[in-house]
Amino acid sequence: MAGSELSGPTGEFHLLLAALRTDRADVASYSRVLSETLGDALPRGMVEIERRRSFADRVAGRLGQPVEVRVSTPQQQLVLTATGDGSVVAEIRQVVRGVVISRRSAELEEWLTVLANELQALAGRDAKAREALSRLLDGS
Repeated sequence: MAGSELSGPTGEFHLLLAALRTDRADVASYSRVLSETLGDALPRGMVEIERRRSFADRVAGRLGQPVEVRVSTPQQQLVLTATGDGSVVAEIRQVVRGVVISRRSAELEEWLTVLANELQALAGRDAKAREALSRLLDGS
């Protein structure tokens, strides 16, 4: 995948979708991918992570457990929330001029597809994002 354009053929889109889907079934995993692997390439404020910090986390100086990941684009906000049983609830919110006008539950697969589309569009406009997505796809 190195050196290829992410905004090109559908095969590359499917590689991106597969990379996002692989071994990631919880909010903590998605927060790591979006904040660490892609974080420096994504526009500031695009990814927000809400954490639950226990007293032990505060004393030890740890950030706490991620419980929600929000990815904001000009037209939508993609939200993953951890449930008490360890699963995730996905939601897609429509945004107009910074205001959420509607929200709907989504299957994780649909949420990942929308996220992959947004990341692919960003990579088409931004070299730094394209490089970070290439690293994600190459597994490095």
